[in-house]
Amino acid sequence: MANASGHITWRELWSNTTEIVGDRSVARWLCETASGCNSTEFNAELSELVSARSGLHLDSMVRRVLDGEPVQYVMGRWGFRHLDLVVDPRVLIPRPETELIVDHVIRHVAGRPAPHVIADLGTGSGAIGLSLLQELPLGSAEVWMTDLSSDALDVARANAAGIGRPAVGARFGHGSWCAGLPNEMRGSFDVVVSNPPYIAVDDSEIDDSVRLYEPHTALFSGSDGLRDIRVLANEIPKWLSPGGMFIVEMGYNQSEQVRDIFVDAGFVGVVTHSDLAEKPRFTAGFLPR
Repeated sequence: MANASGHITWRELWSNTTEIVGDRSVARWLCETASGCNSTEFNAELSELVSARSGLHLDSMVRRVLDGEPVQYVMGRWGFRHLDLVVDPRVLIPRPETELIVDHVIRHVAGRPAPHVIADLGTGSGAIGLSLLQELPLGSAEVWMTDLSSDALDVARANAAGIGRPAVGARFGHGSWCAGLPNEMRGSFDVVVSNPPYIAVDDSEIDDSVRLYEPHTALFSGSDGLRDIRVLANEIPKWLSPGGMFIVEMGYNQSEQVRDIFVDAGFVGVVTHSDLAEKPRFTAGFLPR
C-alpha cells in the first residue's frame, strides 16, 4: 500500500484502504486505529491530512490483514456488548453470538438477593465477567474469572482496569475451570457461566484464520467438542448454591447432547437458548433447591 501521508486526507485514505481490503467497515476500523481516534472523533478528522506516523501504522496493519490475520488482533481491540476490550493472540476473539449469555445471567440473578456471587470459567479476555460487572448495579456482584492460561488472565486484568469502578467486584483465579476458585467458596455461587472450547479437533467448518491465529486451547475439545462441557457439568454442582444456574455456550448442533450431559449431571429445568441468529447456542441448568 502506497504511503501518501502528508498529501492525502483521511477520507481519501479510507476510500483507498477500502479498495485494498475489500470491506468498507474493516477499512474504517483500521483507519480509526491508525489515527488514534474513536468513531466520533474520526468523523471530525476526515478532511485532515494523514501524518507520516499514522500512514505507516495503517500500512503495517493492512499488510497483516492481507496476510490473513484477524482484524481484531491487528487492531488489538474489539467490542463486546458495551465494552471495548483489549484482544490479542493470547485470547479468543469475543463473538457477537456470545453476547446474549450475559442477559441470561442478569435475568437469573435479578430474582436472587444481592450481593451476587458469579463465576466466569475460562474467562479469556474477561468479556462475559466484565460485562456482568459493568451492567449489574455497582457493588451488587462479585465475579470470579478463572483461566488455565496466565497470559489470558493478564489480558482480562488489563480489561478490568479499563472498565474503572465496576471492576471493584472482579476476582481472578489461575487454574483449570473450578481449580481456579477458592475451596471455601464451594456451594456459594448464584451462577457459573462459561464459554468453553466446544469444537471437535477435526471440524472442517473452521476457517483458516481461526485455526491459524486463535489459541487452540480455547477452541478445541476432543473428538466431539464436548470433553470440557462434560468436565464442567460434573464439577459445577459442588460450587452452586441451591437453585443456582450453570450456563454454557455450545455449538449450534450440540444442543441435544449438551442437554443430556446436564441431565446426567443432576441439573434440573434444563433449557436451550438461541443466539442473535436464532441458532441454539446456550444450555442452562439449575441445581435442585
